[in-house]
Amino acid sequence: MTTIAILGATGYTALELIKILLRHPNAEITALTSREDKRNIGLVHPALSGRLDLSLENLSAKEIANRAECVFSCLPHTASAKIVPELLHYGTNVIDLSADYRLDSVEVFETWYAEKHPDPKRLGNVPYGLPELFRDQIIGTNLIANPGCYPTSAILPLTPLIKTNLIEPEEIIIDSKSGVSGAGRTLKLSSLYAECNENIAPYGLGTHRHTPEIEQIITTASGKITKIIFTPHLTPMNRGILSTIYAKPLQQIVKNDTQNELLETLRHFYRDEPFVKIVEHLPSTKDVSGTNFVHITVRVVGNRIIIVSAIDNLIKGASGAAVQNFNLMFRYPETTALI
Repeated sequence: MTTIAILGATGYTALELIKILLRHPNAEITALTSREDKRNIGLVHPALSGRLDLSLENLSAKEIANRAECVFSCLPHTASAKIVPELLHYGTNVIDLSADYRLDSVEVFETWYAEKHPDPKRLGNVPYGLPELFRDQIIGTNLIANPGCYPTSAILPLTPLIKTNLIEPEEIIIDSKSGVSGAGRTLKLSSLYAECNENIAPYGLGTHRHTPEIEQIITTASGKITKIIFTPHLTPMNRGILSTIYAKPLQQIVKNDTQNELLETLRHFYRDEPFVKIVEHLPSTKDVSGTNFVHITVRVVGNRIIIVSAIDNLIKGASGAAVQNFNLMFRYPETTALI
């Protein structure tokens, strides 16, 4: 049994994380933190009423470490990296769901996030928590950088095809749609019902912070420098991400042969991965809602390759991936509590 603390437990990601951990046979939640809220977690998240009797607390790193062997940090960017060094000092393992340790370069982080990094010396030395690509680095480590939701939906389908020289690693266009929960639980004008209902809108054109994360991880995993154009959209649904990716082939296209080769390459690459499903149909967000699965397919249209992937942004895009990493960190079966 591993004792667990969750930092920043008031958000949607923390709620999903708690739900998964409550059915994990080797996990015991022993502390929940918030800087301001001190209520019982059942009042903050009514779905947890009668299921977990813990109140939110504002705890120091030492107090957290005294109660928990593993910490899931759901804190905002830069807030997480302010406490992680102390937690590691006290011997606690950490899975960080913020972006604080995903990027290798301090300069890139500070350019895209417009803030000084609180723990710069660790950048480039923290495993990226996408087990399908970096499992060997994750097992047994004491700090994991959990992936972003949009990056997961793009990195998994693109990496095998770039690595095997089937698509051009530059001029890739990623068009992604996300449910409103991706914006978090904090009050924002764009998340109000009257603003997002019956509406779909792009945002962060050319400036979205997941752009360098996607480029860096695909480049690292494939060994080929990758450049993308990434356009996210906010859609009027609670959860889910659908990414439609447009790429140029590196070989002459023969429609059926090329499409079959692309699909077979993906199937072979992910043949032993329990959460990646290569499908014949066009995926949709409802297909994967509430699960840790990603559905991927490929089509050849004219002289372009179109890849479609679907994930649940709160599960495979955040909390489910975090538990998958937790299982590897503590050497539990990887699918525990997720299937």
